[in-house]
Amino acid sequence: MTDIKAVIFDLDNTLLDRTHTFKSFAASFLGHYFSHLEAHEQLLALIIELDQDGYKDKRELFRELLEQLPWVTKPEHQELMEYYSVHYVQNAVLFDQALDVIHHTKSKYKIGLITNGRTEIQYGKIDRLGLREHFDFIIVSEEAGVKKPDRRIFEAAWTELKLKPEQCIYVGDHPVNDIEGASLAGLGTIWVQVNQPWREDLTATPLHKINRLNELLAII
Repeated sequence: MTDIKAVIFDLDNTLLDRTHTFKSFAASFLGHYFSHLEAHEQLLALIIELDQDGYKDKRELFRELLEQLPWVTKPEHQELMEYYSVHYVQNAVLFDQALDVIHHTKSKYKIGLITNGRTEIQYGKIDRLGLREHFDFIIVSEEAGVKKPDRRIFEAAWTELKLKPEQCIYVGDHPVNDIEGASLAGLGTIWVQVNQPWREDLTATPLHKINRLNELLAII
């Protein structure tokens, strides 16, 4: 990687352990709204299933939860959205050694972050985890007005860094949004194989495939 000048990360399921984060949020949600029930395991599994690993729009998720959960008194949809905005952020947790990887990478390259999502939620997690100070730039899709896999969000990154796309490596977990999107924009990619399976119709070929974030330490 002698010609590489920058490493750009995805956030959810790459640096942030979204599975653990959302499960903790869902447990607190059930404790708050369904404390009258002795067991929450089935409801917890239902919420996690409906969330679709974060790719379901949260407005739709909470509409479905209002319909499917055994409410005594149904709250307003907006109340659930506000509860999510506060408590999901509060439960944010990084993958083990994520900070070690960030520090190691920053010692050798410029580093950036590109994440899809609502500005309030994504920056809330970033600040909760103390990440903002480590990155040379951060792009959140809602704020940028364009989201991955659109090549324009990747173009904004290398433009911000005053580099060429081939001088940048992108690290992410989603085969389409991260790996295909970044590859078509001209960046080299490293695929973190977490929850999303590869699709046979994709044209991208990641430079490396890793199962755990700390495997990056041997690559970069």
